[in-house]
Amino acid sequence: MEAFYYLVFAALSAVVFGVEISKTTKDRINTSPAFNSFKNNYLVVYSLMMAGDWLQGPYVYFLYTTYGFGKGEIGQLFIAGFGSSMLFGTIVGSLADKQGRRRACVTYCITYILSCITKHSPQYRVLMIGRVLGGIATSLLFSSFESWLVAEHNKRGFDQQWLSLTFSKAIFLGNGLVAILSGLFGNFLVDTFQLGPVAPFDAAACFLAIGMAVILSSWTENYGDPSENKDLIAQFRGAAAAIASDEKIALLGAIQSLFEGSMYTFVFLWTPALSPNDEEIPHGFIFATFMLASMLGSSIASRLMARSSPRVESYMQIVFIVSSASLLLPIVTSFLVAPSKVKGGSMSLSGCLQMLGFCTFEACVGIFWPSIMKMRSQYIPEEARSTIMNFFRIPLNIFVCVVLYNVNAFPITVMFGMCSIFLVVASILQRRLLVIAEKQKTEVWEMKERDNEAEPLNI
Repeated sequence: MEAFYYLVFAALSAVVFGVEISKTTKDRINTSPAFNSFKNNYLVVYSLMMAGDWLQGPYVYFLYTTYGFGKGEIGQLFIAGFGSSMLFGTIVGSLADKQGRRRACVTYCITYILSCITKHSPQYRVLMIGRVLGGIATSLLFSSFESWLVAEHNKRGFDQQWLSLTFSKAIFLGNGLVAILSGLFGNFLVDTFQLGPVAPFDAAACFLAIGMAVILSSWTENYGDPSENKDLIAQFRGAAAAIASDEKIALLGAIQSLFEGSMYTFVFLWTPALSPNDEEIPHGFIFATFMLASMLGSSIASRLMARSSPRVESYMQIVFIVSSASLLLPIVTSFLVAPSKVKGGSMSLSGCLQMLGFCTFEACVGIFWPSIMKMRSQYIPEEARSTIMNFFRIPLNIFVCVVLYNVNAFPITVMFGMCSIFLVVASILQRRLLVIAEKQKTEVWEMKERDNEAEPLNI
């Protein structure tokens, strides 16, 4: 069965390579040397930050099982992380807008390093503290870095379209190549060197420290709303008012919550789904394969966003439908393939089919990240960007916490079914966002036409 893992990895590698070398001038954006320098600096930092995050991903669940915790207790630890992100995320996002995004990025590094250190303790309370710190760090990772990038990009006067290039490259490298190397490196530390499941967390702390040094030495500070007399409550009200007054922002938040909620639930479920009878699976290698699929998705997204048609709002409807169908595979295989009752051994036929579906889902994730980043840069106001982005994470974290709290109450197929339904809803909301955006675009064009007709001729 090991041949299956290598075959899937090799096939995905060949497709990614083919997509990359087949890019034409239509798929590329001409930029300036100053922008390339700025972009490369950001990509180095973002890659280091994501290395610190991805090294931990494949081994969190596994580490907790080696400490003797069951699925229910592990679910509670995951809930602590998502609950922490929900409770503190909006606060740290608002502080980032007010106190500085660069400072928030440094805080991310420090907080996540402390979270990694707690993994050395088998005590449940210490691990719980680590999950709380990790939740805070996650909120900073998915808001402060993007907010700093957008603000700095605009401050330096770069072309708005070039943002999509940075987004797609960041996902291609940080959520693709770096994630693959992190999965393989973690597998190397744990299985080859036999350093134990805590070794990837130590390596993650080292990469985070290096990234923090680069930020401190090369990044300048930028802010959202610089007004000195605007407290956190006023910032919350302003962000809430922006969401309530603009349906596009509200729809974008709902779409993000539905997709990311399904994605984070998948992160928890893929290990028990592929090894329901304690089959021996190479966690790091499978994780690297998933990230290779995500890399393929980001490569496809870069080609799509480099062209004026189709629009992001249009093709993302299809992406959500495909991702919904891919998460239905565990349900389909439970009816079509007789479940194995043999403990241990290699991955079953059902597991192989599910892994192919999960790779398809990860490809959709690779398309989703740069695409949602581009839409956020278009629709979210700059003065409260981090605050609004973390507002979006509140329903996401509630959803994931509810799912994880009831992880023992429902079969795994039911949870995949719920995720699939949410992704269909995301597609419907994406359609609504497209309709509104097209309508407003038409209204602006008609207004300009009327202004041109009303303008008097100079004789």
